[in-house]
Amino acid sequence: MTARRRGVALTPMETRRDVIVRAAVLADELGYEMFSVPEGWGLDSVPVLTEIALRTSLIQVASGILSVWGRTPATLAMTAATLHQVSTGRFILGLGASTSALAEGFHDVPFEHPAARLRDAVTKVRALLGGQPAQLGHASSARPLRLGQPPAPQVPIHVAALGEHTTRVAAELGDGWIPFLVARDSLPAWRDELNRLREVTAPGAQPLTIATGPITAAGDDAQQARDIAASCAAWYLTAMGDVYARSVSSQGYATEVKEIIAANPRPNPQRGIVPADAQAVLGQLAACGTPGQVREQLECWDDAADIVTVVLPPGLPWPVIEATLRAAAPGT
Repeated sequence: MTARRRGVALTPMETRRDVIVRAAVLADELGYEMFSVPEGWGLDSVPVLTEIALRTSLIQVASGILSVWGRTPATLAMTAATLHQVSTGRFILGLGASTSALAEGFHDVPFEHPAARLRDAVTKVRALLGGQPAQLGHASSARPLRLGQPPAPQVPIHVAALGEHTTRVAAELGDGWIPFLVARDSLPAWRDELNRLREVTAPGAQPLTIATGPITAAGDDAQQARDIAASCAAWYLTAMGDVYARSVSSQGYATEVKEIIAANPRPNPQRGIVPADAQAVLGQLAACGTPGQVREQLECWDDAADIVTVVLPPGLPWPVIEATLRAAAPGT
């Protein structure tokens, strides 16, 4: 039997720093391969990742994701090289184009040509990490500078992408692909297409590492766990712009997405509804129920992703987090 590769990811709405670090320490003890900390409009993920790196010993720590609108490529490269040192080589740089709501509503940056922005950032960050001077596009008369610390070309760059143009960036330039809310049954075809594109555009490159997985909640009360996962899925499909709704719809679940949107006229991250007629999409996006049910559901994901990343809904009580991490752990 192939060894399970499992990771943990959070959502930007989870802002309890102490809980995040505690979950990371437990994940390290349980043998998870990767722990991913997001960044939205709440916590700055870099100091949190630093604390996790100092409190753990084996697990890889990942930015999941840093937005290319909120930091320059030079800042991203400095961050990655520094966290590479702090974590003794366990850092993964996750980058993404994020959403217009975050770029414009928080960073006050026009959300224009996101795929081009993502491509530019990945290219420039990789060059700086490789010891090359900064690639200047505006201050062309300035002397390009290099990183003032040892190069770190071995830092993996994982790209978060769902659209056609951004997934092309992932295939051509990334070491890994970290999509969110991808239907489990859609992953194999998507993986094959990206790796075919990668063979053409980056011959000789290693296949992309696919790190993704379901919204996950486990507990003795199966219905409560299911309600938690449903609330999180409904929130993303109804309240986080249209990127996730469009993506899931394009994967063959347009009818279910419309029903979820209609059932949640006033979206609430803690009380979302997935109607009975839309349960099929929840089965594709979530693993929930008793610990035994969660383990069984995750077995299907082990064949679809390289690193099955369980996504913890925000605001979970610690007993639910612990139960979920233990149920989904690679050694169970």
